[in-house]
Parts: sequence; structure tokens; C-alpha cells
Amino acid sequence: MDFSLTKEQESIRESIERICRDFDDKYWLNKDREGGFPNDFFDAMAVNGWLGICIPEAYGGSGLGITEATVMMQAIAESGAGMSGASAVHINIFGLNPVVVFGTEEQKMRMLPPMAAGKVKSCFAVTEPNTGLNTTQLKTRAVRKGDRYVVDGQKVWISTAQVADKILLLARTTPLEDVKRPTEGLSLFYSDFDRTRIRVHEIEKMGRKVVDSNELFFEGFEIPVEDRIGEEGKGFEYILHGMNPERILIAAEAVGLGKCALAKATQYAKDRIVFNRPIGQNQAIQHPLAKNWMELEAARLMTMSAAWQYDNGLPCGAAANAAKYLAGEAGFDACQQAVMTHGGMGYAKEYHVERYLREIMVPRIAPISPQLVLSFIAERVLGLPKSY
Repeated sequence: MDFSLTKEQESIRESIERICRDFDDKYWLNKDREGGFPNDFFDAMAVNGWLGICIPEAYGGSGLGITEATVMMQAIAESGAGMSGASAVHINIFGLNPVVVFGTEEQKMRMLPPMAAGKVKSCFAVTEPNTGLNTTQLKTRAVRKGDRYVVDGQKVWISTAQVADKILLLARTTPLEDVKRPTEGLSLFYSDFDRTRIRVHEIEKMGRKVVDSNELFFEGFEIPVEDRIGEEGKGFEYILHGMNPERILIAAEAVGLGKCALAKATQYAKDRIVFNRPIGQNQAIQHPLAKNWMELEAARLMTMSAAWQYDNGLPCGAAANAAKYLAGEAGFDACQQAVMTHGGMGYAKEYHVERYLREIMVPRIAPISPQLVLSFIAERVLGLPKSY
């Protein structure tokens, strides 16, 4: 058993850190104030070939695993880019995994190379306002009419829809009352984002201003049949292949942001002199930071374990969910402690830690709530009865 990074993984981390040096805290502070998608950061990642890290080489990617992507995403967040930087490239890393696994050869050749090269930006539309995490109850309908599907409905909390060229959409093609199981009758599509048929309403939120979050309204949105991924009615099964990688990568991002906050807090505790000595000399300051380090390391190891399981074709649902939970909690605690370590200065934007605290709420809440992770572990791992 080897817990160290391979030479290739170390090289990935160093390369990402080198790119991120051009996008420092001042850059992200300015973007947090002004908003607007970080196209220059996105392009830097694309030019250096990192957006296709998990896409097979035959389709323009690097053909590496989720483990390598995990190293990459932690490094991005840890650089100070936080969830702003990580979310800007997040969907490029895992989003089209269903196409890799279930797409036709024609679809792979058509859809994957532009994504790997950063020539297109995409959004992933699953969540709806009245269903939340109960994905099987989705109401957005895609009705087949000849060689096209016509979509009507609504989605919410859809990232990057303001800048997206493409949309990965899960919609119901068979009414719920006509299927044997609620997981049936949902279909997955990857198609052009037609702004004449999709109204986009941006949601104002507490953090990560540079990556927009939106409510979408579909009104007669047409999708060619050739843009359906796999068989009709099996979309829920297909997106499951992207859910575990997403949770693993989100966990890595939370760990990275937590480590970034911890580094800031530790340095401040060394430099800040009160009562003629550094505040970090006090156990009331240093013990919580030491606890943060232990929690983040535990979460990192769980995340790497989950990534290893996924890459080796092992069942990884429990590990992926546990990693997301532990990383979300550890990252939040570290970011909160970083603010408290800075005292009043922690409330000032110029010290950056208040941004970290706002942004860490993303992986703490999404894409699955802490409570639902606990329910999953209770049911699937411990064999306890379903509680909801």
C-alpha cells in the first residue's frame, strides 16, 4: 500500500501550481468584486491541455484517471482560486463521462474533442425547483416528435448557463405514471444551448460570483434525436456514472480550499504580534488549527481512496459520498477557523479568508447534502432502514 503521489501525479500538481501563479489572490479578489466568467483562467487551463485530463486520448484528451483529476482540482482550489477557479473548469473534467461510457462512436468524435480543447463551455441541467435531490421526480418533459425531442420545463441552480455553448440535460421522456420504477423514463441529452428557446435567469448568491448560477426555463426547446445519449429512458442510470466522480472532485476542491485557508491562518498566527508575542503561541489559536490539519488530511485520504476505487473499477459509492461529506465539513471548519484566527481582519476582503468561507459553502451543501450522505451510509453500508 502506497500513500504517496506518483511522479506523474506530482508533475500534474506542479504544473497546475505553475499556471495558477498567474492567477493570485488579487486576481480572484477582483473577479469576486466585478464578476464575469474567468475566461483567461479557463483558456490557460485549455491551452495547457488540462481540460481533457479524463477524456480518452483517441478523442483529444489525456486519458488519465479520476485520481489524477483529483490531484489537479485540489491544486487549483488550494492555490487560492478556491471554488471560483475549480467551478470554472469542473464540468469539463467529469461532465461528459456518460458520453465516454455510453455514447456512440460518432457522438464521441463529435462531442468530446471540443470539450477537451476548451473550445466549448457546457452546463449540466438536472436539478428542478420542486424536486430538489429527488431526481426520479423530475417534471421537465422531452416529447419526441419525428427526428426531434421538444423540451418544456424548468431547471434551477445550473452553473455556467450564462456562458454555455452546450447543455447536458436530463429530462423525462416517459410520464412517471407510465413506468414501473421511478428511475425509468428519464433520458440524457447533450445538445446546443439554444437561447431563443431557453430563458436564463441568473441567481444572486453569497459567493463564487465569477461562475454564474441560474434558473432555466425551456419553452419548445428542440433537440435532435442524434443528441440523445444512449437509449431512451435510461438517462438516470447514465448520470450515475458521473455522480461518483463529481463527488470525488468536489471533495478534492473542498480539501484544497480548506488547506488554502489553513495556510493563510497559520501564517497570520505566526506574524501577528499581540501582548508582545505571536498569537500562534497561544493554544487557543494553535490547537484549532492543528485539528483542522488532521481533519483535512483525513478527508484527503478518503478522497484519494475513493478515486483509486473508481479508477480500478471497484464499487465506490460509499467512499465517494464519505469523501464529499468529510471534505465538506473539514473544509468549512478550516475556512471558518481561518476567519476567527484573523479576528476582525478576517472580516476584511483584503485578507481573502472571508471569500474562502463564502465559497466553501458550495461543496458543503452541493451536489448532495450532508444529511443525504449520512442517510446513504446508514442504509447502504450499515443496513439500517430508510429514514425518509
